[in-house]
Amino acid sequence: MSAPIAASTSTPLERDARIVNAREHRVAPGEIAIGVIVGRTSEFFDFFVYAIASVLVFPSLIFPFADPLTGTLYSFGLFALAFMARPIGSLIFMWIDRNHGRGVKLTIALFLLGGSTMSIAFLPGYGQIGIAAVWLLALFRLGQGAALGGAWDGLPSLLALNVPHERRGWYAMIPQLGAPLGLLVACGLFAFFMSTLSTEDFLSWGWRYPFFVAFAINVVALFARLRLVATPEFENLFESRELQPAPVGETLREEGRTVILGAFAPLASFAMFHLVTVFPLSWVALYTGEPPVRFLVIEMVGAVVGVLAIMASGVIADRVGRRAVLGVSAVLIGAYSGFAPQLLGAGGAGETVYMIAGFALLGLAFGQSSGAVNGSFSSQRRYTGAALTSNLAWLIGAGFAPLVALTLASQFGLWSVGAYLLSGAICTLAALGINKEWGRKAD
Repeated sequence: MSAPIAASTSTPLERDARIVNAREHRVAPGEIAIGVIVGRTSEFFDFFVYAIASVLVFPSLIFPFADPLTGTLYSFGLFALAFMARPIGSLIFMWIDRNHGRGVKLTIALFLLGGSTMSIAFLPGYGQIGIAAVWLLALFRLGQGAALGGAWDGLPSLLALNVPHERRGWYAMIPQLGAPLGLLVACGLFAFFMSTLSTEDFLSWGWRYPFFVAFAINVVALFARLRLVATPEFENLFESRELQPAPVGETLREEGRTVILGAFAPLASFAMFHLVTVFPLSWVALYTGEPPVRFLVIEMVGAVVGVLAIMASGVIADRVGRRAVLGVSAVLIGAYSGFAPQLLGAGGAGETVYMIAGFALLGLAFGQSSGAVNGSFSSQRRYTGAALTSNLAWLIGAGFAPLVALTLASQFGLWSVGAYLLSGAICTLAALGINKEWGRKAD
């Protein structure tokens, strides 16, 4: 028997898409997984294109009045704006979701994301329009953040609810593959243009092309995700409130404890996330004099290692449990924080070891960090609770990480970056311990 194909918030376009796309009125977990990977890869590609430009382009293009270090810190300050805008975007787009349907919400969110990203490609420099360049870049970055908050589609939850219980660790890691895949493509594009163009041409127009590519990828991702949102499985879960947005105030009032724990549980991996992607590129560019292309290639190799480690986390989690993977990886990240950051000052070999080992640990931790305690949400509030948790975790754990890490390293040395990373590992272990204790009391 097929699931109902009309919902109170469905639009005619969504109902037509559901009829066209839902082959035999069912969708396999593999199809959901492909949609999730495409969607997350597009989001992270946008994210890394901006992050790389924050190091290699914006300090000289938007902040030429400052020295290189200060210009990079200014860039990282604007970088954090997106994470601050994400919760606001979630609130706005949840209203659109409730009143106009998820397909409408996703379409607007992804076009806002792609449009904001592509607009950066047309951005004039400070030398052309003065301080207005800074304000425009900030505006576009806020647009990216609001769009990312609105692009939350519930597809990871749909995936989790349609897989065998004994394979949940494997399928939990699938959305996380988007991060290293997005980084791989972004680094590859920047490395290509930097290696084939002169410095003048790259800073003039070459850096803009990855931002155009981001818009095209977002269009592909939009159709891949609408294909799944239009399925009866998604509709059935929406009707039963499994994937229906609940009021934010009610969610925070009734399940705020779970939101807070869920935000702190992945901090080890989220802090690690930027300390092996964005921060080391800035350190190498500012302090070593090495060509950035070489380090971008190292990041690409690290991204491949990250993909393999994320996949390994799924296999391991199905054997020993997600909590164990998160806990052990947090301990390993804590140990890594004690010596690894100093390797960035030890030449090419040290940088390579730092990156490869870092991506391996990041993959193990990040692979199981999505929704670490989301199972504790009631079904009626899981969709909203998961979105709030994700936004808060990214804001606390990652939004300011490049800015904080570069500030600490420039003032106190690379060892202080290790102390910062250690604090994230401690937060993860504390959140996992508290959640386990509360779960024991509830039994």
